[in-house]
Amino acid sequence: MFFIIVLFSFLYMGAAYVLKRRKQLRQWPLHRCIFWILGVSCAIFAVDGPLAEQAHTDFNCHMTAHLLLGMLAPLLIALSVPMTLLLRTVKISFARRLTQVMKIKIVHLFFHPVVAAILNIGGLWLLYTTNLYSVMHTNMVWYVVIHMHIFIAGYLFTVSMIYMDPVSCRYPFAYRAIVLVLASAGHGILSKYIYANPPAGVVAAQAKTGGMLMYYGGDAIELIMIFIFCLQWFRATRPKAFASVRRETSL
Repeated sequence: MFFIIVLFSFLYMGAAYVLKRRKQLRQWPLHRCIFWILGVSCAIFAVDGPLAEQAHTDFNCHMTAHLLLGMLAPLLIALSVPMTLLLRTVKISFARRLTQVMKIKIVHLFFHPVVAAILNIGGLWLLYTTNLYSVMHTNMVWYVVIHMHIFIAGYLFTVSMIYMDPVSCRYPFAYRAIVLVLASAGHGILSKYIYANPPAGVVAAQAKTGGMLMYYGGDAIELIMIFIFCLQWFRATRPKAFASVRRETSL
C-alpha cells in the first residue's frame, strides 16, 4: 500500500518537476501536489490495509471507506488538476490528440452533470438496496468492479460539478447547482434508507451508525464542494468586483 502511494506521488511530483525545469512555464503550486498525495492516500487506504480488511465485517468501516474512496479522494484529486498537469507536461502533439479524445461524444457524455450524478448516486442506491453489497464481499471480481465504479463515478461527478481542469463543454452554474442539490438529496435519502433498512448481511445497529456516518460525513465533504462551487460562481459572475476586493486586501 505504501509503495503504491509513493509510486503515484512520484509520478505526479515528477511531472511537476518537469514543468519547473521548463523556465518558460510557471512553477507548479505546492498545494496541488499536497492535494494529489492526500487524494491518492485516501483512495489506497480505502481499498487496502486495516480499514479495508475490517470493512468486510464492519459496516461502519465500510462506510468510512466509501466516504474516502467515493467522495474525499475524488475531491482532493480533482483539486490537484491532474489533467492540466498532464497536458502541460507531454508534447504538444500528444496533448492535442488527448484533447480531441476528450471531445468525443461518448467520452463527453460521461462528464455531463446528470449522467455523472446518475452513475454516482444511482450506483450507490443499486449497491445498498440490492444483494450487490453481500455479493461484493464474497466475489473478488465484483469487489474490484464495484470499488472501481465508486471511485470513477465519484470523480466524474466531482469534476462535472466544479471545473478545475479544462473541459470541452461548460454547463451553466444554475444547471449544475440544480443537479448538485438533487444529487446531495439522493445521497442523504439513501443514508436514511440504510438507517431504517439494513443492507443484506448488516446488523441493525451497524446500519444505524453507518447510515449516520454516511449522512453527516457526506454532508461535510459536500459542503466543501459547495463552497468551491459557489466561489467559482462568484468569480465568474462578478470578476471585476472580486478583483478590486482582492487588490484592496493585498495592500
